[in-house]
Amino acid sequence: MNTTGRPGRTGLWLIGARGSVATTAVSGLVALRHGLVEATGCVTELPAFSACPLPAWDEVVVGGHDIVSTCLPKKAELLADAGLLPHRLLPSIQPGLTAVDAEIRVGYDPASHRGAQADAARRLADDLRDFADRHALERVVVVNVSSTEAPVTLLPEHRDPAALAAALSDPERAPLPPSSLSAYAALLAGCPYVDFTPSTGMRLPALRELAAERALPYAGSDGKTGETLLRTALAPMFTTRALRVRSWAGTNLLGGGDGATLADPRSAASKLESKSGVLSSLLGEDVTAPLHIDNVPDLGDVKTAWDHVSFEGFLGARMTMQVTWTGYDSALAAPLVLDLTRLTAAAHAAGHSGPLGALAFFFKDPDGNPEHGLGEQYRQLLSWANDLAFPAAGEGEAR
Repeated sequence: MNTTGRPGRTGLWLIGARGSVATTAVSGLVALRHGLVEATGCVTELPAFSACPLPAWDEVVVGGHDIVSTCLPKKAELLADAGLLPHRLLPSIQPGLTAVDAEIRVGYDPASHRGAQADAARRLADDLRDFADRHALERVVVVNVSSTEAPVTLLPEHRDPAALAAALSDPERAPLPPSSLSAYAALLAGCPYVDFTPSTGMRLPALRELAAERALPYAGSDGKTGETLLRTALAPMFTTRALRVRSWAGTNLLGGGDGATLADPRSAASKLESKSGVLSSLLGEDVTAPLHIDNVPDLGDVKTAWDHVSFEGFLGARMTMQVTWTGYDSALAAPLVLDLTRLTAAAHAAGHSGPLGALAFFFKDPDGNPEHGLGEQYRQLLSWANDLAFPAAGEGEAR
């Protein structure tokens, strides 16, 4: 794959390609290509990014891995019945959804896989290479939008690529969780990787070292779509006005696949850790910040978040703020998946490697950047995009 110049024809390879977020992203992409919808929610379509060298909508080719068999057109129908997609779009986007569905391959399922994980990784990597070759793609960006995994215990082989390769070859062991196996396969195939979930993914030292060896960029983790987006905008308001936040309690109600997944305390632990770190970073460790996630199947893809903030003002005056946020989580996430694909492709084309800290604006737990304030994150993103648009003389090497 070429790694110089403009991104050109770009592959978007979705892990969890038949899920709600992926289906919404693909539906939106097909609709955008045909001029059927406006690019509402797509940050990269803002005027500030007009000079950034990004792949056009019709230059993005989609494929993916999944372990479920529901085809994309059927999934889109279900999302339309749930109120997420407009029914009027379905006839126009069905051919595009069918074409993408034909590019979805069977993913890695730890429950049914037999043999060494190395074999599974090679199969996944071969799927990526075949996809790139058949469509004459300059690069393929792998984006993980699969279900959230439970945190993993760091093993000795997670620290060294050679030790990891040996462990992966042992059919009696499974040292990598599915998200990290997908990341490993992406690296084997020479693909940048984006983790839109709070799963382990690229966070293992051995995978980071392998990414550095192969000069590949990666970004993550856990897309910032709703309550945390609000928190990263509001928390700096209190600190810059010298108001003392005493407690910030939050409750999340959601259904659908995410609700069912996060009903498992082990999976919820990853999400809670990702979300909770934001307030401690912005307000300090002494703020009481309980957070709950509850599965309410009746809500489907609609997510409601309620925040109660207790704060102290001049002369010790005690005050409160309460905020309720209700939205379609997949509709908030899908345009960010498209944005991250375009920006990561541009970074790869420009020779960037390692964690893309400038993309912190999109994540709850940004990799490679300690900044959590939304305004400052956006300023950093704009500066980075401007550097991509107008690189200084002599730049363009891997960095």
